[in-house]
Amino acid sequence: MKKLVIAFTATALTLLTLAGGFGFWGYKHIIEFGQSELNATQPQDLEVKRGTSFSQLVTTLEQRELVAHGWKLKVLARLKPELAKIRSGFYVIEPGESVAELLEKLVQGKEKVFSVTLIEGQSIKEWSAVLKALPQIQFVDDVFNRVLLEQGDESGLPEGKFYPDTYHYVAGDDIRVIVTQSYQKMQQELAAAWAQRADDLPLNSPYELLIMASIIEKETGKASERPWISAVFINRLNKGMRLQTDPTVIYGMGDRYQGNITRKDLREMTPFNTYRINGLTPTPIAAPSGASLLAAAKPADVNYLYFVSRNDGSHVFSRTLVEHNRAVNKYQRNR
Repeated sequence: MKKLVIAFTATALTLLTLAGGFGFWGYKHIIEFGQSELNATQPQDLEVKRGTSFSQLVTTLEQRELVAHGWKLKVLARLKPELAKIRSGFYVIEPGESVAELLEKLVQGKEKVFSVTLIEGQSIKEWSAVLKALPQIQFVDDVFNRVLLEQGDESGLPEGKFYPDTYHYVAGDDIRVIVTQSYQKMQQELAAAWAQRADDLPLNSPYELLIMASIIEKETGKASERPWISAVFINRLNKGMRLQTDPTVIYGMGDRYQGNITRKDLREMTPFNTYRINGLTPTPIAAPSGASLLAAAKPADVNYLYFVSRNDGSHVFSRTLVEHNRAVNKYQRNR
């Protein structure tokens, strides 16, 4: 009997040792699986909808052949329960990313970040087309006017009041998040420029400075010339001269503009044609950059009244009409 007990005990210890060894091997194997790379050779989007269970996530990863053995993933989640607390959202799977890294990303809610660049010198109409084409965002019609109203501006005149910059969002965001950020940044930049404005500037309000900056933006081919272009327009205003700038004509033409301006277009009476109206246009004609806002506020200390394009993005500046006509003949009429 004693020998039987000894034999049984020895057998039990052997089995326990084997089980323990197998358990350790299994645990190590599962942990190593978590450190293995997903089968992704290029970035892939992964949408985890609200209410998705961990088991459903595993099925999705298997179906997309990102993991070969889904059961190992489920065992990993049992060994590390914190990895199963995934959050809904829109994620991106990167090449070289491990199984555990993906789960940690889903647990922390590190969603894919989208970006959109609203370009300076463009109009609200052009920006609206860009925003409407964005992926994974809730678009709202007439969003610029809606944001104006939300910000207490009931003018119904959104042009130029939003700052051109790169903005970021995550899937499911409302488009008003981006547009509101753009509006608020323009208010900050405009206030800063207005506070720095030169003495005796013939502009009566921040809004007039915004209008001037938008015209400068559209005339700018070379960034360093902004203060000089600003000086020309400011000098003309001070002398009671019309601005006579082509971008205002183009804006007033709207969809009729097809790439060329005729003499008839220059003579046409529109609220924006600065060949026909005195002073500034009634509204901005585009979204000015911060540099154009500062140029409008602090024009160069020069007495130029005219400029003409050299056709390479730069301009020739002149003090007199005689000098200007000479430059026009050289760079425009004799092309």
